[in-house]
Amino acid sequence: MTAISNPSFYQVSEITLHYQSKVKASLRPKVTSSEDAYRILHLHWDKNKLELLEEFKILLLNRANKVLGIVNISTGGMSGTVADPKLIFAAALKSSASSLILAHNHPSGNLTPSQADMQLTRKLKEAGSFLDLPVLDHIIITPDPSYYSFADEGVL
Repeated sequence: MTAISNPSFYQVSEITLHYQSKVKASLRPKVTSSEDAYRILHLHWDKNKLELLEEFKILLLNRANKVLGIVNISTGGMSGTVADPKLIFAAALKSSASSLILAHNHPSGNLTPSQADMQLTRKLKEAGSFLDLPVLDHIIITPDPSYYSFADEGVL
């Protein structure tokens, strides 16, 4: 059967990519440390969920380390959530981010990263390196006003 005799051959969806910031560049916060990233993330985290369930988010940055936005990648249960690398990098690429910071919460209040946290961080750092989208940090936040920075601890 040739393409001409098969009408479904011509039915292809067009993919459109669109990103438009709602915040003027001059008003975007700049991240210069893990504490800056933590404060921005904590401010925008739903406090009603912080102790209830685990969420994974990414902070997208431009070349000047100014925040383009925060993306909620996944919401899980009390002891875990799934962070899909395809969703993470799709969001970063679509927004024309130059780098990103990973973040998730531990409802238990334990700041120690799990083995799964360490493996995911290594995997995403490697993928980011391949795509020229560096992963600058991975921050774990808890209901207490505290955080763990993979970069600060030298494990990134």
